[in-house]
Amino acid sequence: MRNLYEDVGFLDRRCYDLYELSEDILMEHAASALVREVKSKDPKSVLIVAGPGNNGGDGVAAARQLLGECEVRLLMPYGAKSEMCKKQLDRFFACGGSLDENLKEADVVIDALFGSGLSKPLREDAIKLVEALNDLGGYKIACDFPTGIDAKGNPLPVAFRADVTVTMGGLKLALFGDGAKDYVGRIEVADLGVSQELYEIESEYKLLEKDDLKPPYRTKRNVNKGDFGHLAVVAGEKEGAAIMAGLAALRYGAGLVTIVRNEPFVAPYELMHATTLPPKCNALAVGMGLGLEYSDAEFKELVLACKAPMVIDADLFYSDKILELLKRDNIVLTPHPKEFASLLKLTGIADVDTKEVQKDRFGYALAFSKRYPKAVLILKGANTIVASDHNLYINPLGSNVLAKGGSGDVLTGLVGALLAQGYDPLEAAIQATLAHAVASQRIDLANYAAIPSDLIAQLGRL
Repeated sequence: MRNLYEDVGFLDRRCYDLYELSEDILMEHAASALVREVKSKDPKSVLIVAGPGNNGGDGVAAARQLLGECEVRLLMPYGAKSEMCKKQLDRFFACGGSLDENLKEADVVIDALFGSGLSKPLREDAIKLVEALNDLGGYKIACDFPTGIDAKGNPLPVAFRADVTVTMGGLKLALFGDGAKDYVGRIEVADLGVSQELYEIESEYKLLEKDDLKPPYRTKRNVNKGDFGHLAVVAGEKEGAAIMAGLAALRYGAGLVTIVRNEPFVAPYELMHATTLPPKCNALAVGMGLGLEYSDAEFKELVLACKAPMVIDADLFYSDKILELLKRDNIVLTPHPKEFASLLKLTGIADVDTKEVQKDRFGYALAFSKRYPKAVLILKGANTIVASDHNLYINPLGSNVLAKGGSGDVLTGLVGALLAQGYDPLEAAIQATLAHAVASQRIDLANYAAIPSDLIAQLGRL
């Protein structure tokens, strides 16, 4: 788990105050990180397009450090305006460098135009410049942020497409917005003269990593199925969703899984079937494919009467029945963006559509978390968000394999399995999203071909 920050300016200032490191020293280290990435490709030519501010200053300093190593072409279409950028340009000239005026192909292309300071849409000339850079060949490096990505992680309206983003000092939250996913490439953090341990402080925002995954391995030998919990999965009009959730839960360690439905249906032999809630269930999963099958009285008897930890998905995010469940402190909610937009409206937090949710995923997840601090939210997406009591945990490990019906039902089953095994709701949510994402990476099929059963099969190989 790594710290994430909305902005690292305050961390830079800590370096000035605590470690007596100047802005100049930090910039030289930022440039050195860019140079290391360039040299890893052993290029004959490097094109650096630098902006007028300190992000451009990083690029100009990198250009100076590369002089004599390879052919260096530096473009500054907006000149140098910040004091540090001007100073770096003077140093570049003193070392024999000169400015170019035209974009040309190069082995490596560095975007050091605007960085993380973008607060309004790019002007027409900047849009054309970014599009021209994207059309060039070569290995693409973004300095700190791909130009065009705003503070919420959205392209405004286009952005530089990087193979790698060398971000300065610490990881920024916006780099993990869904809108940034196709632009940032691999993300590397540049140390700025001190180690990450000295540079960073604790943050309420965390980035989840593969090493954080801890599957529910069984360490005791003298056990029975009851030791690993009993999950009840409520089935509705589309019982297939409940079956997928149930099979995923069984695969991920639940000792027993019962599909509950008020009508008979054929379930896989691994799953139990009942028409009423099992008296000793340890967790409940509800919402997937539920439809309108249950009356208010049946819902009260089946769901509201259950005091066990609960994972909620799908159809319940369109029903005011969710409001009663939100009063609890042992629930996990797993909406996709459209369902989350409905949930925000039902709770009176915001009246927005799916597109608006996606533009500010972090903001709306935090707003929900602050209103319902005891609930755990999993907001599904290209970078899944787990939100709980003012804290955000971002899971960037998912793949486009998961963009298929039924994948969300598998995730619900994973959360339910862990709840049944005694995990607290936050840990169940974090571990379930990690298992879900890592399993998707392990599927050895064309990315368009995987189906939920392939995902479930990989859970046993984590």
